[in-house]
Amino acid sequence: MPLNMVLRKADIDLIKRAGELTEDEVERVITIMQNPRQYKIPDWFLNKQKDMKDGKYSQVLANGLDNKLREDLERLKIRAHRGLHHFGGLRVRGQHSKTTGRQGCTVDVSKKK
Repeated sequence: MPLNMVLRKADIDLIKRAGELTEDEVERVITIMQNPRQYKIPDWFLNKQKDMKDGKYSQVLANGLDNKLREDLERLKIRAHRGLHHFGGLRVRGQHSKTTGRQGCTVDVSKKK
């Protein structure tokens, strides 16, 4: 979620630096980032959209983001098409992979003696 939207919802000057914020302003920013739907921030701004387990939109912060990513990758290990492509380091979202993205394996060429 873009920080300038959070700062506008918290009524904080956008030109202020982080060290210049008061304790009250920092608390307002933290509460808005933890509960963005209460402050009428649209769903498409959130970083976890349509969770696979409960189907909810949420804003995941810090350690929770690592845990969610790990859960998503574990779900992809069920040997479906997307999971296999993730496992092989290939493109997942339908891009062409015939000529681009060949940085995975290289073979050295030896000179003739």
